[in-house]
Amino acid sequence: MAAPYLAIRNTPSSGVVEAILFGLCIGIALGPGSSLGQSPPSGPGTPVALDIYPATLSLDSADDVQGVIIVAGFADGRTVDVSRAASITIAPDTLAAVNMDAADPASPPLLKPMSDGEGLLTAAFEGRTAVAPVRVKGAGVPRAISFRNDVLPVFMKAGCNTGACHGSAEGKEGFRLSLFGFDPEKDYVAITRDMSARRIDLADPGASLLLRKPLGEVEHGGGQRLTAGGELQTALRKWIASRVPDDAPDVARLVGVEVQPRRCVLVGPGAAQRLVVQASYSDGSDRDVTSLALFDASDAATVAAGERGTVTAGMKGEAYVMARFGSFAVVTQFIVLAAGEAFEWPETPPRNFIDEGVFEKLRTLHVAPSPPASDETFLRRVYLDVLGVLPTVDETRAFLADASADKRSRLIDALLARPEFADLWSMKWAEMLRIESSSKRLSFKAMHLYNEWLRGAIRANMPMDGLVRELLTGVGGNFRNPAVNFYLVETSPAQTAENVAQVFLGVRIQCAQCHNHPFERWTQDDYYSFAAFFAQIGRKTTDDPRESVVFNSGGGEVQHLRTGAAMAPCVLGGTVADLQGRDRRAVLAEWLTSPQNPYFAACFADRVWAHFMGRGLIDPPDDVRVSNPPSHPRLREQLARRFVETGYDLRDLVRVICNSYTYQVSAQALPSNEADRRNFSHAAPRRLPAEVLLDAVCAVTQSAEKFEGLPLGARAVQVADAQSGSYFLSAFGRPQRLSACTCERRDEPTLSQALHLINGATLSAKIADPNGRLARLINAQTPPEAIIDEWYLAALCRTPTEEERTSLLAACRESGDARSALEDIAWAVLNSREFVFNH
Repeated sequence: MAAPYLAIRNTPSSGVVEAILFGLCIGIALGPGSSLGQSPPSGPGTPVALDIYPATLSLDSADDVQGVIIVAGFADGRTVDVSRAASITIAPDTLAAVNMDAADPASPPLLKPMSDGEGLLTAAFEGRTAVAPVRVKGAGVPRAISFRNDVLPVFMKAGCNTGACHGSAEGKEGFRLSLFGFDPEKDYVAITRDMSARRIDLADPGASLLLRKPLGEVEHGGGQRLTAGGELQTALRKWIASRVPDDAPDVARLVGVEVQPRRCVLVGPGAAQRLVVQASYSDGSDRDVTSLALFDASDAATVAAGERGTVTAGMKGEAYVMARFGSFAVVTQFIVLAAGEAFEWPETPPRNFIDEGVFEKLRTLHVAPSPPASDETFLRRVYLDVLGVLPTVDETRAFLADASADKRSRLIDALLARPEFADLWSMKWAEMLRIESSSKRLSFKAMHLYNEWLRGAIRANMPMDGLVRELLTGVGGNFRNPAVNFYLVETSPAQTAENVAQVFLGVRIQCAQCHNHPFERWTQDDYYSFAAFFAQIGRKTTDDPRESVVFNSGGGEVQHLRTGAAMAPCVLGGTVADLQGRDRRAVLAEWLTSPQNPYFAACFADRVWAHFMGRGLIDPPDDVRVSNPPSHPRLREQLARRFVETGYDLRDLVRVICNSYTYQVSAQALPSNEADRRNFSHAAPRRLPAEVLLDAVCAVTQSAEKFEGLPLGARAVQVADAQSGSYFLSAFGRPQRLSACTCERRDEPTLSQALHLINGATLSAKIADPNGRLARLINAQTPPEAIIDEWYLAALCRTPTEEERTSLLAACRESGDARSALEDIAWAVLNSREFVFNH
């Protein structure tokens, strides 16, 4: 092949493909067949809704205080905090008093008890009223101070028990606390017994180092953390003055936290909204802990979260504010719109419930969806996504010539019936299940049998819950029952528990192995009781050293790392399992695949969604946590419900996603959606997975690749072992399958990828293959124009634009060597971003 000289350009206006001499990066260049890419009123208007938060107001002691948040909702979707502007009355007026702090305009109205009883709080604003019940008890009885409920929150709010301070493994300056207070017993001893004469002064509480250091009265490495007379210092001093009591065994335990409002739409920089954080306790009481909670915004450019729960709008966008108190974390959504922004929703009818959910949010964000992708773009996209292959030239011509209105839905049905579907999706499962031979956990034969079992299950459309149950409950030899290889890939009960949680539930519990998760609900107890499900798995060899047998040994326990106690099996977030003498794994499988399980169906549906849309509704789909909320919670629930109702049918899930407008939208961004990265207003260009890209190169060039153990012409997605022996696959991010995490597959462009496409043997050898497509066309004396058309159709599913055709044919005429010119054109197209990316 001659040295490349051809530079084919691509601009949205000219529609010409640019062949990038691939330089140092992978880009995308598209022709016209594969394009890429109501305004808030000026015044406040009249509210259409008025809401009080919390909806029920309870005061449980003489010193209980409850913040009251009042939010007005308007017809255009925006919300306004009118807590201090609304008029508030209480009936009877002897029940409680509402105080406004004139010195602190950011504080909400504060409700304080006067006498026991029940009544109503009424808020009125601009012609709208709202009512909330009020209940007061113990109005004359001060609440006893609690170490766990009052003191430990002080250390968390002041930052004393973080990993950077006394909560680190070594502590600081001889004082060590458990991380975020996950071990109260240990913390009580550390505070009251270690250095007791200096840290706590019962005779003179104000002289205690526990107060003087964070107040800055004596040298403190952490600087001043408390304010004299402030809420935190007052609580600590009160506890010390009460002679540092520990809690009685029956003290009320924190059982939940809620932040309100759960969704706010602010308009313009500077718009503010107060939040209220409510803690619930095991005795049925609740408490306003807003001043003790920690707040953090997911996007500081969109909103800023103040220490006391006031959130202030910045630039247009979407963000989540996380509130943490005790071992709980909760989030609330904030949407910020530009003031005075003109917006008109286009007439875009939804095709199914997916579009309804996506469009609803886009309307709120004042973001329009891009128009539908062209037939050429859709055809290429759906083939690559559903099958992992490009359509043939004949298939492309037939689809583009079809004028029927339902041709896209018919194509989707036809693709779902093809064998390549099972090849692609068994490869994705093989990554999650870590099917590979380099670690020597599986013999070469066992690995291939395991992979064939997966492919057969998907080809037969086995319900996904049934597939998972076979994996979790498998017994017998791994040759006769390949599903048991699941317990040979990993033999540690703890590591198996981590893999099961992440692969099938989307939950990462790894942090809880050493300590309670600092931002999530998972504790060490959760971790080790979940691992106990896998403590009684037995393994043995047979007469064939390559074969292993998995069985239920009936004995074995998992010990808690901190307490040493043997842990009873317990499902995540649930109670101790009722085994009744059964195999622990069978009990786990029933819970995990149950329609009532809040994780399994949603996690699997989100994995499928992410494959087609470029990102999950929770992204990544195997990192479900409070601090990583879904972009479309209701849509995620609907997809999970659909998955359950159809009998966990993978093909039905693919069908409903691919038929949606949201999937078929163009990648060409509009002015209103060009900044959108998470709401699916336009298609996200995705670099082809390593295996799919290599198969595409082979298909376009008609030059087959040889993989070890497979016949010539086998596709890269059919390679069972992670170690393929192909430099191309390694360079383009094929995972080694040493981890169950989705992050192991690398999709980002790299320098080595660019250089390999420019100068590597893969493209040059296949383009110059004497038995390949280009040589066959040239040897048949096919006119250059027809050769270029076929190459474009094979690689890009479109013909060249007139501008491209003119420049390419001129290059052929002027080169003096038509073969070299055609090779350069072929090389340029395969180096274009339009080819390397799915869009």
